[in-house]
Amino acid sequence: MAEQTGLDFSDQINLLESKYQQALKDLYTHLTPIQCLNIARHPNRPTFLDHVLNITDKWVELHGDRAGYDDPAIVTGIGSMDGKSYMFIGHQKGRNTKENIQRNFGMPTPHGYRKALRMMKYADHHGFPIITFIDTPGAYADLKSEELGQGEAIAYNLRTMFGLKVPIVTVVIGEGGSGGALAIGCANKIFMLQNSVFYVASPEACAAILWKSSSAAPLAAEQLRITATELCKLKIADGIILEPLGGAHTDPSWTSQQIKLTVTKAMEELGEMDIDGLLSQRHLKFRALGGFVEGEPVDPEKRCNMKKKEADLAQVTTDIEAGIDSLMKVAREAKGKSPAPVISDEVIENLMQEVDKEMTNAFISMGLQEKLEALKMELSESPGTADQTLSPILKERVDRLMQEFKHNLSQPGSYIGLKQKLEMLSEASRWKEKRMKGEKLKKDINEKLQDQVKGKMEILKKACGKVAKGEKLDANQIEEVEKAKEELKELLKSVNLEVVGLGKKIVRTAPPGIEEILIKADDVIKKEIEVLIDKAGLRGKIDELKAEIASGASKEKMEHLLKEIREGITAIMDATDLKKKVESTVGLPVQKTVGAGSSSG
Repeated sequence: MAEQTGLDFSDQINLLESKYQQALKDLYTHLTPIQCLNIARHPNRPTFLDHVLNITDKWVELHGDRAGYDDPAIVTGIGSMDGKSYMFIGHQKGRNTKENIQRNFGMPTPHGYRKALRMMKYADHHGFPIITFIDTPGAYADLKSEELGQGEAIAYNLRTMFGLKVPIVTVVIGEGGSGGALAIGCANKIFMLQNSVFYVASPEACAAILWKSSSAAPLAAEQLRITATELCKLKIADGIILEPLGGAHTDPSWTSQQIKLTVTKAMEELGEMDIDGLLSQRHLKFRALGGFVEGEPVDPEKRCNMKKKEADLAQVTTDIEAGIDSLMKVAREAKGKSPAPVISDEVIENLMQEVDKEMTNAFISMGLQEKLEALKMELSESPGTADQTLSPILKERVDRLMQEFKHNLSQPGSYIGLKQKLEMLSEASRWKEKRMKGEKLKKDINEKLQDQVKGKMEILKKACGKVAKGEKLDANQIEEVEKAKEELKELLKSVNLEVVGLGKKIVRTAPPGIEEILIKADDVIKKEIEVLIDKAGLRGKIDELKAEIASGASKEKMEHLLKEIREGITAIMDATDLKKKVESTVGLPVQKTVGAGSSSG
């Protein structure tokens, strides 16, 4: 535009460039673990040979394991920095497909590790400090490598490196994968580039093992704690080497010089140690990673948790387990024909939340999460979901997904915890539905039959009262009771209920002669209360209360008057005197009459 119009756009260009730099800074200062892994795998990221050629004054590559093979995935050689010679060993990746095939994508075979072992012994013999560069997804795990002793080759390297009498410094420049990286990484000092990663298993492999799907790699990367910052906190790495903004591939030369400065400074520190101090420092560095403290006795019965329990999670789990236990108890009682239980909504809600979490994990482990998310998106965008109708195509996809999920869930021995919780949730939902139906039925019956049933229930109550007192019912009363029962049955049938049997209510009977005693005690107490009312001048209050009840006054006013009357009587009543009068009348101590159930008070 400047050439076409002749205008000066320098200010606008500078503004855009500053915005770009700020955006780049914001992005690269808040990288997630999976983003760091992607930068570590960037195809343009500088390789081992790029760094070696940038930091050495002279460089001679050495080949072969002296057993007939030269693995191109591991490069070794002698180089000089500031007039001092070092043995360089590192993983080498390629720039493009052709180079990666030649270098086997930086994954060494046993021959590569034996070549590295030969060079380490050579450096130890001649007194060359060793600098190793790690950049590999892991050791090559094909059939041929296993036949040639991949594990044995790595184990030999680990054992030998802890006995080398020269300083060893390791720099992780890309990704460090498990034993394939550690085979040249048992050093006195381990440094990591800012965006490099070091892991026991790649996030994709970890996700495939734990969640049965590589799509959970971002979560696995976060849980594995693979970044330079996290590994420095764990004291696995001894320092972080800064990279230019945007990653090492934006300025390889500057990155190489930062590596040179860090390595040179570390070598100067290690060079001041004697051989015993050097070996001891290397041993203790790795022994301390497991929590071992040199010189302290080890408890053979000690059990260590790799991760501390989270108090909140433990409490939630306990609550849910308690809820499940209560539901199982409910189910057992239900089988024994016990009354319908009351299950709290809170227990069901907690169980539903736990089932939701386990269902999500199950979808992930079955590899159905992506299908589920895509289906959710389509359902949210579908115009037919507003009126709860689905298009035939969407309905078919939902049914197909659920069939696949149920098929995986039904496999023997899989998702046992989820199956148990689903069964408990189903049982709880059934009980809740029954309870709601029962409450609704009770409400409907009360609304429809309350007025019709009231009179008949009064007849039955009166008859029960007489029987409880020991009185016999005459023929008319018995006929009236039977008629009331039949009418009640007919009324219940009118609301689709059938009486299948009549229960007998057990009524406690009073001891013989107790009723006469209670009647005498009531008469004495009533007379005494009448005397106290006149003495306290409460007769007017009682008349006022009667008038208020007759006129249908407010409940609050009547309760207030009743309270005043009770307080007035209580204030002048002599309980001891009243007790003596009752005892002299009935001929028994008051405690016994009260214990029998006196209703006078």
